[in-house]
Amino acid sequence: MPGKTRRCAFYTLGCKVNQYDTEGLAQLFRERGYEIVDFDSPADVYCVNTCTVTSMSEKKSRQAIRRAKRKNPSAIVAVVGCYAQVAPDEVAAIPGVDVVAGILERTKLVDLVEKAMRGEARAPLVEAAKGRPGGAFEELPFGAVRARTRGFVKVQEGCDEFCSYCRVPLARGVSRSRDPKSVLSEVEKLVRSGHREIVLTGVHLGAYGRDLAELEGGARPDLAWLVERVHEVTGLGRVRLSSVEPLDVDERLIHAVARLPKVAKHFHIPLQSGDDGILALMNRRYRAADYERLIERIREQIQPCGITTDVMVGFPGETRDRFARSLEFVRRMGFSRIHVFAYSPRPGTRAARMGDQVDPAEKRARSDAMIALGRELMLEFHRSLVGSREEALVEEYDAGTGTAKGPGSTYVRVEFRSEAGVEGELVPVSVVAANAQGVTARRVFPPGTSEEGSRAPGEKLYG
Repeated sequence: MPGKTRRCAFYTLGCKVNQYDTEGLAQLFRERGYEIVDFDSPADVYCVNTCTVTSMSEKKSRQAIRRAKRKNPSAIVAVVGCYAQVAPDEVAAIPGVDVVAGILERTKLVDLVEKAMRGEARAPLVEAAKGRPGGAFEELPFGAVRARTRGFVKVQEGCDEFCSYCRVPLARGVSRSRDPKSVLSEVEKLVRSGHREIVLTGVHLGAYGRDLAELEGGARPDLAWLVERVHEVTGLGRVRLSSVEPLDVDERLIHAVARLPKVAKHFHIPLQSGDDGILALMNRRYRAADYERLIERIREQIQPCGITTDVMVGFPGETRDRFARSLEFVRRMGFSRIHVFAYSPRPGTRAARMGDQVDPAEKRARSDAMIALGRELMLEFHRSLVGSREEALVEEYDAGTGTAKGPGSTYVRVEFRSEAGVEGELVPVSVVAANAQGVTARRVFPPGTSEEGSRAPGEKLYG
């Protein structure tokens, strides 16, 4: 298409790791002269970055492919990501798919797309290596800067845990860590571009460093070590950890979060179930009591601390008594937020072959009950923050009401009155009220400065 700039659109499903990967893939297309456009816009290429965690995510991937073909029947539709890796032939059979690329073939995606454009290969063109991906950490190019508040940095790929319900280890391959120099270089670029918060993410984030060479003196770099190095980056406002498995949260990591002022006081630690029998069936290598002791250790050192989690309901063998035990355990833990999802059988996993599968209607009822508890606990946590200090990262500002909004250190949404010009800034506040959505606060100014406009929304100045 001489003289015409080709356009490429992306649709991303699943986790923050997938979102990070999409930015790198988009940069590959930019470097070849493509304009990146919204997925609902006309485009010459549509890329769907898929997820395979649940059957619903795969359904949404198929829907996105059909949407793309309706938008432009002559466009090339390329499918990448976890679903493309574990079931490339199944993906290739979806009407409208032109290119399927596995996890290790993503850096060749533009070449594959243009090969399909030229009609040099029989459609659909499939390149997905069989077996579990491995080798060194795959470096995708640094993506173009979009938002100027929070930046995600992927530091680890793959997983070796093989929970019985999950096929992510099959899709993402063996655990492998990113070179610390590369991590710090990207963090520095993001900070220089205006990002105030950096989120470290990975498929199995807590495994970071296990495959890296020893440091001088015999020490091996781990996640706590990496957090300390990132914390030292000049100009960084805040660093946050994404999901960390319970067995990976050790005393060094807790201590790093507790003592380093620029580290968010927040852990996302997947629970999955509060029943020991179900945890064993899931191949989760801890028991409820281990998890409870971990939460106690965190709270002994960090107050307040947001502790969010994932909980699965309806796993095979989860009787009503086992679910009730899990529900009660979640209540006792007092999480600040819960991501609830119903078990979905995944082909190739041990859980898909288990007996005692739970009825779909019962799964929905249990999901509703756990979600309702999550809302209750979230409000309780919000109320517990009243009277405490927070630091809000302003992601939105409403000039009409003079209201700023954004996540605090504990990952709770903070709203406060402020003058304009605070977007993208970390602002110290004092929490004065709570609701189901988050907290309202009063801006805290250094001594001797004006506090005009700092009143919290709806707050009375007197009485």
